[in-house]
Amino acid sequence: MIDLRTLREDPDRLRASQRARGEDDSVVDVLLDLDERRRSALSSFESLRAEQKSVGRSVSSAKGEEREALLARAKELAAQVKAAEAEASELAARFDETFMTVPNIVEEGAPAGGEEDYVVLEEVGERPEFDFEPRDHIELGELLGAIDIERGAKVSGARFYFLTGVGARLQLGLLNLAIQQAIENGFTPMITPSLVKPEAMAGTGFLGAHASEVYRVEADDLYLVGTSEVPLAAYHSDEILDARSLPARYAGWSSCYRREAGSYGKDTRGILRVHQFDKVEMFSYCLPEQAHEEHLRLLNWEKEMLAKVELPYRVIDVAAGDLGSSAARKYDTEAWIPTQGRYREVTSTSNCTEFQARRLKVRYRDENGKPQFVATLNGTLATTRWIIAILENHQQADGSVVVPKALRPYVGLDVLKPIR
Repeated sequence: MIDLRTLREDPDRLRASQRARGEDDSVVDVLLDLDERRRSALSSFESLRAEQKSVGRSVSSAKGEEREALLARAKELAAQVKAAEAEASELAARFDETFMTVPNIVEEGAPAGGEEDYVVLEEVGERPEFDFEPRDHIELGELLGAIDIERGAKVSGARFYFLTGVGARLQLGLLNLAIQQAIENGFTPMITPSLVKPEAMAGTGFLGAHASEVYRVEADDLYLVGTSEVPLAAYHSDEILDARSLPARYAGWSSCYRREAGSYGKDTRGILRVHQFDKVEMFSYCLPEQAHEEHLRLLNWEKEMLAKVELPYRVIDVAAGDLGSSAARKYDTEAWIPTQGRYREVTSTSNCTEFQARRLKVRYRDENGKPQFVATLNGTLATTRWIIAILENHQQADGSVVVPKALRPYVGLDVLKPIR
């Protein structure tokens, strides 16, 4: 959640953020009204409660008419205290419920607008030029015996697949390369749970506008994660971290599950938009004043991985209206997909400032020993989707695919060759 002080002391900043996201800024006035009323109700309750205690102490020493009057006042106060407490609790619940729906405040400099209002920051690498008709990743996957979409659908339904043979080796090699790079840059590798409690999912902001994307196991009241960001963010929930240990960086390897609700008819072919995939996710806890520079470091590590697998790509600054609720700023990197003639997202990195840490109660002690909230950031280092770009950009006329040099020790092959 956002800082309550921002609402009270700088509501115009929150209004501007809401407008940049394309959200209703009237929620700010609703929250200010609820905040004032709940504080007034709480003050009234505390005043009445103090009087009730005072009257209660006086009853024992009073006699006669005075005692009768005090008893009558005590009875009257009991009813008033009960009503005041109920009002304060009801207003607090309404405030909290509304406050939790407000997304993070957009970082200054992020583009305003919606999905198409991103800003291209740079384009890197040369797009391949073929002297033959390039095959898409689906045809290449079939030729190589790497991707089996037909049997994936037979076994599990639409948007499922098998990675077979060199396809499985390619994914394992890619993710191991990502883990190795993360280790070299000081990340702690983690194999994270795929199922989390509701408070972990809500704490990272995935049960609001994105709730329809999440798979829920109702019998156990658990959720399947769509990214290891969720268990990594909750890893230090309800803890106070040593400020000297920050930034604390983790690289989580997990299977990820997404319902892809609302994407019917979009990218239905192949493995671009699927219900299950594997991913290595970077996650960082840092001091709030470190967050901006840490965000740029995560972006540079993503670019380093893309360079290792020799992919042409571009970096975009995502517009405020296309940010997730937890993100204050997000950069996407998009790889060139030859058969689509366009760039498609393969990684993203988000600065969530203190938004998730407030919900999950992850703190550190400042120089005065006072607990303060940390900032959290995340960034994708490699995922199944990269296979699309690797196959298509490194294909040869006979349907074989050259394995990027950095990947070869992890895949165990220099070239992926057709099996038919």
